Amino acid sequence: MAALMEPAFLNGFYATSNPSPSFGFRRTPLKRRSRPTVIFQFHPPPNPISTSRSCSSESTSPPPLPAEDDGRRSSASETNAPAERSRDSRKAVRVAWEKLVRWSRSWRSKAKTDVLERTNKVVVLGGGSFGTAMAAHIASRKAQMEVHMLVRDPIVCRSINDDHCNHKYFPDHKLPKNVVATADAQTALLKADYCLHAVPVQFSSAFLEGIASYVDPALPFISLSKGLELNTLRMMSQIIPQALRNPRQPFIALSGPSFALELMNKLPTAMVVATKDKKLANAAQQLLASSYLRINTSSDVTGVEIAGALKNVLAIAAGIVDGMHLGNNSMAALVAQGCSEIRWLATKMGAKPTTITGLSGTGDIMLTCFVNLSRNRTVGVRLGSGEKLEDILGSMNQVAEGVSTAGAVIALAQKYNVKMPVLTAVARIIDNELTPKKAVYELMNLPQVEEV
Repeated sequence: MAALMEPAFLNGFYATSNPSPSFGFRRTPLKRRSRPTVIFQFHPPPNPISTSRSCSSESTSPPPLPAEDDGRRSSASETNAPAERSRDSRKAVRVAWEKLVRWSRSWRSKAKTDVLERTNKVVVLGGGSFGTAMAAHIASRKAQMEVHMLVRDPIVCRSINDDHCNHKYFPDHKLPKNVVATADAQTALLKADYCLHAVPVQFSSAFLEGIASYVDPALPFISLSKGLELNTLRMMSQIIPQALRNPRQPFIALSGPSFALELMNKLPTAMVVATKDKKLANAAQQLLASSYLRINTSSDVTGVEIAGALKNVLAIAAGIVDGMHLGNNSMAALVAQGCSEIRWLATKMGAKPTTITGLSGTGDIMLTCFVNLSRNRTVGVRLGSGEKLEDILGSMNQVAEGVSTAGAVIALAQKYNVKMPVLTAVARIIDNELTPKKAVYELMNLPQVEEV
C-alpha cells in the first residue's frame, strides 16, 4: 500500500502544519519559484504511538517514514516477544532435563550390582497375590536365581510347579520357570540369601515360631505384610525377631503404593524399603529395583509400618463413604482427616512427618482409598451398601488386614493420647457398635475446631 501511495501530487496551496490524521498528508516545500509551490505526498496514517515525531520543513526529500516503520518494528517486536520467551522457556526446560539425564547416568554408573550377582536363592513365605507378584518379579531379575515359595495350599503348590501359574490369584499370568513352590519349610529356607515375608500379620507370629529352627540367624527378612497384631499392637519389625527368638534378625519393611496385579503386568511402580541398617537398605534396593520398579530407602521403620497399617483402616472408611454415595466432597474431607490422624499417631510414636507424606504414607493412602482393586476399600463399600461384615469376609478369598488392624486403633489412640475420630469410627462399625449412617452423623457433629 505504501508503494502505491509514493508518487507526489502538485497543488497550488500550502498544507496545514498539522495534517489530518485521516489522510496522513505531510508538507515538503520546494525551492522558491515565481510563486510558492508545495509537493504533497500521501502516506498511510502514522502509528498513533509515533505521531509525536515531526519532519523538518527544510527537507528536500520525502522523510523516511519514521512513524510507519517504527510502528511496524514495535508491532513485530511485540509479536516476536512471546515466541522468543517460548523458545527461552523450552531451552531452559531442555537444559534442566539434560542435567537430570546426565545425573541419572552418572548415578547408575556408580550403582553397585554385586548383590544381585551374589544372590542365588530367595524364599517367599506365603502364596498370596502380593507374595506371588514379588516372587515373579525377583525371579525375572536373574534367570539363574532360585525363587522358592513356601505355601500351605497343595492346589496352589501344584499349579505353580506344574503349570507355572498361581491359578488362585493370577490364572492368566505365567510365572518364570525359576519360581518353584513347596510346603516343606526346611527345603525352602535352606541356603536362602533373602526371605520375603508375605504371611498376613495376624498369623505371622504362630507361623514363624513353627519354622524358626530352619531360619539362619543372619537371613535378612523383607516384610511385605502390613498391619498391627490385634492383641499386642506389635508391628512386623517386632513380630519377626521375637517369633524367631533372635533380636538381631536383619529386618526390612517394604511398603508403598503397589497393587499385585500391576506388578505382575510390569507397570511402573515405586516403593520404599525401610531399615535402620543403611547397608542392608542398599542391598535390598539392588535386589528389588528394576526398569519398572523404583525402590527408595528410608531409616524410618516406624513411620513406614504405621502408615502401611493404618492406611488399610482409612481405606475401609473411604469405601463406606463410596458405598453410601456421600459424594466427592465428603470423600476428600474424610481422607484428608484420616491422613492427619495417621500423622498425629505416627509422630507420637517417633516417626518422621516426611515419611507420612511420602510414598509409604500419602502414596499408599491414595492408592488404597481411591482405587477399586483395594481389598480394604471393597470391604468398606460393601459395609456402606448395607452388607454384614461376616458375609463380606466369608465371600473373600484374600485377607483384608484393615479389619483386624481397626481393632488396634482405639488402643493405640488411648496409649499415645491421640484423638482419631475417623479411624475410631471404622473400628466401632466393624465391632457393630455403630452403623455407617450413625457414624457419619456423629462425625459431622463433632466440635468445629482449628485445623492442625
